[in-house]
Amino acid sequence: MPAHTSPADLYRHSLRLLLDKNIAAWVGLWAEDGLMEFPFAPRGWPERLEGKDAIAAYMRHYPDHIDLRDFPEVQIYDTTAPDTIVVEMRGVGHLVETDAPFDMRYIAVVTVQDGRIASYRDYWNPLAVQEPGTDFTGSTR
Repeated sequence: MPAHTSPADLYRHSLRLLLDKNIAAWVGLWAEDGLMEFPFAPRGWPERLEGKDAIAAYMRHYPDHIDLRDFPEVQIYDTTAPDTIVVEMRGVGHLVETDAPFDMRYIAVVTVQDGRIASYRDYWNPLAVQEPGTDFTGSTR
């Protein structure tokens, strides 16, 4: 995406890539030194992913575990920092292994620099999909 793309447009594009299960393209939206944080990560889960490679490794198996089908509710709020947005959204689909429904609400604080995601704080409840011994990406804890 062009460097002049708004943070909101870049974010909406990122959601489309997640629905398309195009993780490589989703990771391609990130700055090389991007930072992804999970403030509510349970013990044993990553709280912080530093750099595009770490984010790619974390997300690589996401579609093997969660089949996202839609983001039926997405509200994007501008902030006083022009490159930062706050997003409230809901993702729905199902858990691949069990076919159980997946319905999660998220709040994200996203900062974009030079047309790339530089920072993403993901406020979601990972306990809602946690299976004993495994996180949603398939990594064993």
